[in-house]
Amino acid sequence: MKAFRVLLKNELKMSLRGIDMLIFAIAMLLVVLVILGMVFGQKPAFEGADYSFMEQSFGALCTIAICAGGVMGLPLVISDYRAKQILKRYQVTPIKPVMVLMVDVVMYIIYAVASLVTLFLVASCFFGFKMRGNIGLFLIGYLLVMFSMFSIGMMVGGIAKNSKIAGVIASTLYFPMLVFSGATLPYEVMPELMQKVVNILPLTQGIKILKNATLGLPIDNVTGAVIFMLLIMVICSVIGVKWFKWE
Repeated sequence: MKAFRVLLKNELKMSLRGIDMLIFAIAMLLVVLVILGMVFGQKPAFEGADYSFMEQSFGALCTIAICAGGVMGLPLVISDYRAKQILKRYQVTPIKPVMVLMVDVVMYIIYAVASLVTLFLVASCFFGFKMRGNIGLFLIGYLLVMFSMFSIGMMVGGIAKNSKIAGVIASTLYFPMLVFSGATLPYEVMPELMQKVVNILPLTQGIKILKNATLGLPIDNVTGAVIFMLLIMVICSVIGVKWFKWE
């Protein structure tokens, strides 16, 4: 455990010096939240909605924070370790390569949780946000979304030949999800055909789960989304483990 703590401390220090994740996983989403709060505040999310734009957006922003670390950050770090033969070198030391990977997973979990807490405090203190749903169900959904997104990142980082390829794959997955998942344009106001298309995106299903939990809507509304995310988690984990390249 001491070695794990030392590695985690060092990884966090290096990550904070780079400030990429600090910007994209925390600061950027906080800025978006503030802008949405100032522009829309407690206005209905869309015509006929009985919840505000802020309440609708909270779950989406939390999901994006998870996705930023899991789909963008994690695969780049893993592939970079492989390219620099860091994982290979650890194989001849008492510190196993798996521990190095787990350190990075925990680091991105810390970023995601820090973003969640920051978004909640700012939304609650300044824009009247209230969690309508059960906080326990929200946290369960949050963990499901996190494990699913992180499994995607582990798969991409595990099979990509180098960090350049990992970056291309991660960007191809992340940015279309960011634009078309319902994180910007509410899913409910999309044309029916567009809804069918974006339903294949993991971020769309993750947003559905956390938005449903935030608003306290019936759990039956997201049964399909939960099954979808569980399948993503299992499939990506199996692929990532089976074809993971240590060097």
